[in-house]
Amino acid sequence: MGYLEAGVVDKRMRLVTAIEAGEETMAALCRRFDLSRKAGYKWLGRYRSEGIEGLADRPRAAQRHPHAIEARMLEQCLAVRREHPSWGPVKVRAVLERREPGVRWPAASVPGLDPGIGGLFDREGLTVKRKRLRRRAPASAPFAACEAANAVWCIDFKGWFLTGDGTHCGPLTLSDAHSRYLLRCQPLGRDDTQHVWAVLEAAFREYGLPLRLRSDNGPPFASTGAGGLSQLAVKVIKAGVMPERIAPGKPQQNGRLERLHLTLLRDTATPPARSLREQLDRFRRFQRVYNDERPHAALANATPAEHYAASPRRWDGVLREPDYADGESVRRVRHNGTIRWQGGELYISQALTGEAVGLGEQPEGGWAVRYGPIALGIIDHRGDRLRRPKPQACGFVDNPDELPTTPQAQQPPQKA
Repeated sequence: MGYLEAGVVDKRMRLVTAIEAGEETMAALCRRFDLSRKAGYKWLGRYRSEGIEGLADRPRAAQRHPHAIEARMLEQCLAVRREHPSWGPVKVRAVLERREPGVRWPAASVPGLDPGIGGLFDREGLTVKRKRLRRRAPASAPFAACEAANAVWCIDFKGWFLTGDGTHCGPLTLSDAHSRYLLRCQPLGRDDTQHVWAVLEAAFREYGLPLRLRSDNGPPFASTGAGGLSQLAVKVIKAGVMPERIAPGKPQQNGRLERLHLTLLRDTATPPARSLREQLDRFRRFQRVYNDERPHAALANATPAEHYAASPRRWDGVLREPDYADGESVRRVRHNGTIRWQGGELYISQALTGEAVGLGEQPEGGWAVRYGPIALGIIDHRGDRLRRPKPQACGFVDNPDELPTTPQAQQPPQKA
């Protein structure tokens, strides 16, 4: 207790002692000590209830903030945050409202006030400050083709990393663009057609067929051949699904899956697990939480499972060749990627070996070649080569905001 405070307490002590003696009236004593009668009664009451300690000054701050979080609510908010360290106050509040809808939970943040779930996380040291990114205007109109579940599925590799024991881990992800439902999250031994098709085939059998499958232009999803078709894309078409590729160097056209990859990396591989088996367990747990528990801001804080339903287009496991119109000439691609044409050979694509392509005569001359719904090019009047159609921009952006994608700095191990 400082000198000045001790002097004030001594003055108040002399006041209450004089009042207790009863030799003077309260009004006279308060005038002598230069206090109001209200203050005199206040110090007398504190002295009688707390003794001499009650005569010391107290902080002027309110002992109980009207917006303060109750102890029970506080602990529940912290419990959800500790269970899911990457969730912000909005997601935490949405989960708590889902668990106990009748409770009035604190706001995620309260402008100008410290309370609120966000302020609570700040006080507990659970908030990681991030560098604010400048917003950029979208390159084109927002993506608008995913108006229902199973309209578009998105597929890509997350990017490889090493587990604690040095094992190479490159997870393949498959999600529904409309509901953000994570259909598959599976590390593969190799990123080739055989391994990727096995994952796709299992997803088709479990969830049915989507209308389109969106990917980038890398193998095994696409190739530099006619129509950009790869062996995997041919299988997808024969299953009854239209392959859809983003423009080269435009990851924002598949932004929903790219954003999922950021969350996947942060929640399962920062740092990576000690072994591939443990990493696989993390992926399975992440898939369950992401689909059934984690609120999604783009879905009004609902979960992907609340917006997803299996496709009515069930798959019987049969790969069927595309149909062509009666007026089209059908040619089968030979083992070297060519077709017989006008007494010679015309190269089409190695990826279409054994497949039938359709050729339709054009009014302006030449023949249009296609494989099912995919235009492969035009055979000009000379008939000696296939002229590919010029690529056209899709004009759609899946996520107009800047994507927080992070390239992998590691290099894959060299195979012996």
